[in-house]
Amino acid sequence: MSPATAPRIPVIEVPATLEVMGRTPRHAPAEKAALIEHIKQLLKKQDAVLVAHYYVHEDLQRLAEETGGFVSDSLEMARFGHQHPAKTLVVAGVRFMGETAKILNPEKRVLMPTLKAECSLDLECPADRFIPFCDANPDRTVVVYSNTSAAVKARADWVVTSSIAVKVIEHLRDRGEKILWAPDKHLGDYIQRKTGADMLLWPGHCVVHDEFKGTALAALKRQHPDAVIIAHPESPAAVLAQAEVIGSTSQLIRAVIDRPEQKFIVATDKGIFYKMHQFAPGKTLLEAPSAGEGATCVSCAHCPWMSMNDLDTLAHTLETGENEIHVDEAIRIKALRATRRMLEFSANAAPQPVVARH
Repeated sequence: MSPATAPRIPVIEVPATLEVMGRTPRHAPAEKAALIEHIKQLLKKQDAVLVAHYYVHEDLQRLAEETGGFVSDSLEMARFGHQHPAKTLVVAGVRFMGETAKILNPEKRVLMPTLKAECSLDLECPADRFIPFCDANPDRTVVVYSNTSAAVKARADWVVTSSIAVKVIEHLRDRGEKILWAPDKHLGDYIQRKTGADMLLWPGHCVVHDEFKGTALAALKRQHPDAVIIAHPESPAAVLAQAEVIGSTSQLIRAVIDRPEQKFIVATDKGIFYKMHQFAPGKTLLEAPSAGEGATCVSCAHCPWMSMNDLDTLAHTLETGENEIHVDEAIRIKALRATRRMLEFSANAAPQPVVARH
């Protein structure tokens, strides 16, 4: 296997977001209120706390906040779940987030509204292909994005999220280390260009961010010249080149709050709009185009797997105890080393500023 070229990633089947959302039950206001109250009682009875990602439906984000839970990015979700005394963690997001919670908290029961909520980055970096690639490049420090399975994390030296990835790579670069990065090629390319580090990239991609179109984005900017383009670094280079702010989900929210401009074009999952509107209610948010030149979108700026999290699946999980996350103990112990390193590094590092261009 040539160290210069990553192996071919598996072809994955991606559900269409609109089809997933079309299967989500619709409730009359009174019925919905009763369902939410039922879930609140189940959480209380089971000493459970709900931890939700910014990309899930606003009903779940609001419910997490109302019940003493937490809404954030994957790094802070992991930290909150690790520090919270609840015996049961309910993770509304995608599978790797539930696995991370179990890696950090083997003594706790970890549930998810559904175990079908996957991540394309995780699926495109299976351990049986990734581990041989690492073994073929023994001179490189293995750094994996948190959007990976427990088995992949177990092979890694470091786990990172987008909020600390640049700082970690700078730290390793300064120590003279060469990097094997997985799985997101766009984020890896962005970090490589920003840090100048010697990085070998796995060729995975996020189905949501990969669909943002540079040409269509430029056209939208011409229509709204007063808007600030903000983008997640999982987006293609043609999108990042136009962005005035590049950052993690938390950093993009902070940009909307802190910047004086009133209009933003947002190149990330539109589930984040709930928090942005909550913190900056007077500002206008526009979706970055995810199709152009006659193309059609699959995710249409919203992750299909995140869309599988809803009130009904959450209630079912709490009623039945189904959809519990289990991680093989031998794998968990190995994955814990790199995952703890992520938390310790982020706790000791100064907050990473929002990347802004002027």
